[in-house]
Amino acid sequence: MSSPSSSQPHRLKPAPARGPGSDGAGSGQRGRCAVRWPDPCTSTTALDHRTEVPVTVHDRPFGRYFEDFEIGDVYRHWPGKTITEADDHLFCMITMNHHPLHTNEWFAQHETVHGKNVVVGNLVYSLVLGMSVPDVSGAAIANLEVETLTHSRPTFHGDTIYAVTKVLDKRESGSRPDRGVVTVETRAFNQRSEEVCYFRRKVMIWKREAGPERRFPYSDETAVGEG
Repeated sequence: MSSPSSSQPHRLKPAPARGPGSDGAGSGQRGRCAVRWPDPCTSTTALDHRTEVPVTVHDRPFGRYFEDFEIGDVYRHWPGKTITEADDHLFCMITMNHHPLHTNEWFAQHETVHGKNVVVGNLVYSLVLGMSVPDVSGAAIANLEVETLTHSRPTFHGDTIYAVTKVLDKRESGSRPDRGVVTVETRAFNQRSEEVCYFRRKVMIWKREAGPERRFPYSDETAVGEG
């Protein structure tokens, strides 16, 4: 077994099966679950060598495989995020968008239709896109296209944003049998249940058998606390 300092990534190894049978049925054994990235099976069993007792190691689901998407399914993303004035100012400075509508309170009060600062639209879109990644594109090969993007209503400092995504379409790749393309639409709502942002995108997704395994730069012993 490689040491934790090895440059080779490590994968958790299932512990020996417990009790009758090797599939762990009726024993709580989940070591037979394939540790793929991501996988509906989010835990595996490793052996704690200090106690010789199998322990369950949980992996966070992140994204989905092509087979996991069903047309019409809806994913409610969690948690939401309150956009602060500092968030808006920082995003504007990083992206060099210095429009006073977003960064100048006096200007917003006296020279705009809303009478207060409006959060820059690209921050709202980026936030909502990020919210959707663990449920939609965490295992994506590529984000192929944003077909449409609409800012339905303004977002103001202090508004809290939530998002939901619906699967619109899926098709297998015509040239690569190990992947497919999924079309989804994502809507963002504020704390007043008002839709503030809508976009539709196409994502290229691995099929389950072709997806890379989830690997870690530390050993099995380190994961269970021995290292």
